Amino acid sequence: MAEKEIFQLTPLFEAVQMSSIFEDGKTFVDCVAKQSTEHILQLYLEQKNHAHFNLKDFVLSHFDLPHVFASGYQGSMNKTVDQHIKQLWAVLTRQPDEKKGSLIPLPNAYIVPGGRFGEVYYWDSYFTMLGLKESGLHQVIENMVNNFSHLINTVGYIPNGNRTYYLGRSQPPFYSLMVRLLADIKGDNILPGYLQPLEKEYQFWMKSATELSEKNPAALHAVRMKDGEIFNRYWDENDTARPESYREDVELTHQTSQPAKTLYRHLRAGAESGWDYTSRWFKDGISFATIHTTSIIPVDLNGLLFHLEQTIADIYHINGDEEKAIQYATFAEKRKQAVQKYCWNNTAGFFVDYDWEEGQQKNILSLAGITPLYFKLATQGQADAVASIIEKQFLKPGGLVTTLQKTGQQWDSPNGWAPLQWMAIAGLENYGHHPLAATIAQRWIKLNTDVFNRTGKLMEKYNVVDTHLEAGGGEYAGQDGFGWTNGVLLALKSLYDK
Repeated sequence: MAEKEIFQLTPLFEAVQMSSIFEDGKTFVDCVAKQSTEHILQLYLEQKNHAHFNLKDFVLSHFDLPHVFASGYQGSMNKTVDQHIKQLWAVLTRQPDEKKGSLIPLPNAYIVPGGRFGEVYYWDSYFTMLGLKESGLHQVIENMVNNFSHLINTVGYIPNGNRTYYLGRSQPPFYSLMVRLLADIKGDNILPGYLQPLEKEYQFWMKSATELSEKNPAALHAVRMKDGEIFNRYWDENDTARPESYREDVELTHQTSQPAKTLYRHLRAGAESGWDYTSRWFKDGISFATIHTTSIIPVDLNGLLFHLEQTIADIYHINGDEEKAIQYATFAEKRKQAVQKYCWNNTAGFFVDYDWEEGQQKNILSLAGITPLYFKLATQGQADAVASIIEKQFLKPGGLVTTLQKTGQQWDSPNGWAPLQWMAIAGLENYGHHPLAATIAQRWIKLNTDVFNRTGKLMEKYNVVDTHLEAGGGEYAGQDGFGWTNGVLLALKSLYDK
């Protein structure tokens, strides 16, 4: 019988998480037990009612704390930010290892984001790879792509991160973009070697699509619209509190009218989105308690699936299988038409998410609305309209704000995030809006560099509205390291810091 995971140690796990003996709920689930977890649980049940029992002392005596990558790492302050990042790659490298605690082992070395994040993260890794490419670390990119192929082949999909408590959900599917990035380095002749995992990735997202009907319009990640179009949404197969944010999830059940299992499913789907959390997912656009992620067709997710369909079509074309190439190209074209039909808001002049349960568009404007430019799903007229809104409403002194709402959530105003700056800049360049793209890039580069010069750190997210303040919000303190910030900064500097 398999060893129990820490998050399965009822009631020890609940006691530790609900009493906040660690500031961050992720700490305990990342610990490694010094003995059999069953034995530790038995000791806890025997000792917990003793007069002098101390829960924190018990945990520290029976578990090893996780290694914290790059936290507080100080490079030499007389080095440039580029030199600092190139030194940091080694600090953020995790070697392949055996199964320890909740960690899912990977066959090759990989880059972790830093701080509390000591494992690989799916969508973070693509943006980290942009910087690895600039640093000439092409083998590291290939190793990481092959790690993700390994996860697809063994788990059946790429989990949120390589931890057992992340099983049940993925993250924004950037695998096809990673494979394309590797092909940019090594040549398109490598693409056919990745066809099988690319198709498995697609099957994971589309698993229930053929079972959908008017009476049963949604299952797992797939949603059937009234006119028969198939879209994707975020979803987690579990409906329990997230082990790594257990207390926060349980406490939120006391503030909502939603059944606990429904709430947990929406929270987990929000975690799969990578935007955890944001007013994008709130029914009323304001209150966390109204989160309804699984009711939403996210415009950015469907752009990623469009790219995946195009990539598979291109590989079948390379292989000379025109029938399959046409099949996947048709899937991509149908999705493009559906994004145009359901996600373009002509009045706002912007792309938005769609609430499939209500049968109407969401009225929250977010940087997800620029991703159709990144994936070349927009017309020139739409791109011009989007660019105008970006310049007038999203552009701030430090770059682009994530949404126009200030809710206290980390994926809302006043925060800016590296992956969204990158996709916005590249999307604007796709449609000829070079001056605006360059302005965003230069403001973001300056903000990152100024904070680095002030603190010696590169952060997970930034306050783009008041560039002298730290970014806030979310379930944990700001993290330094930081994989995707390093990657996007190096890539933008190579293009715009001339």
